[in-house]
Amino acid sequence: MRPSIPLLVVVMSCVASAALAEDKLDIDALRAEGYSVSVISPIFSQLVKFSLPKGFTTVFEDSNGKQYTREAVLNGETVERWSQMVTVTGAKGLSATPKLTPQSFLERIASGFESACPDSFSAKSLGATKISGRDAFMALAGCGTVSSGGDSHSEAALLIAVKGAADYYTIQWAERGPASAKPMAFSDATWTERLDRLSPIKLCPVLPREAPLYPSCINQK
Repeated sequence: MRPSIPLLVVVMSCVASAALAEDKLDIDALRAEGYSVSVISPIFSQLVKFSLPKGFTTVFEDSNGKQYTREAVLNGETVERWSQMVTVTGAKGLSATPKLTPQSFLERIASGFESACPDSFSAKSLGATKISGRDAFMALAGCGTVSSGGDSHSEAALLIAVKGAADYYTIQWAERGPASAKPMAFSDATWTERLDRLSPIKLCPVLPREAPLYPSCINQK
């Protein structure tokens, strides 16, 4: 019997190294042994930590200096064709924008959903919260019918925005399904369970000379 469940941290810095880390560590096998698996990513001015849901593989990562995006899909799926996707984003320097809040930041994202499906758009606020002492907001947004790559489908997402010390961050869990002419009805049980699977979510400072696996962030309460 293991007296406590250790925390395994996979440090994500680029797609190639992330894939290599996942392959060498056999993450799902470690989960089966009782380990909790998290990722810590240095994104602009802070470290972003969250739990990596079982069965997801990183397939895309990009940064243009001001915007950072990393996407993971279910094993066997691709960035073009997927049923579920977990996305992490960073917006450099955006915390200094006057009057911008995590709620208004998510409203901008939700407006993109609404533009794509004005007749079947739905959204639900999950409210304000704190993540590592920082202001954050959570919401659900969805389209009953949206087209992508010539296919029509429904799409819903859990959206989490955090106002960091200098930058804004989001963690998003999206799901696609059969198209519907009606606005989506969100299952509280489904999305609460998914939020639990992403938790704990943390923002940590980047400390001078601290190398991966970033022990200060691992041990942050």
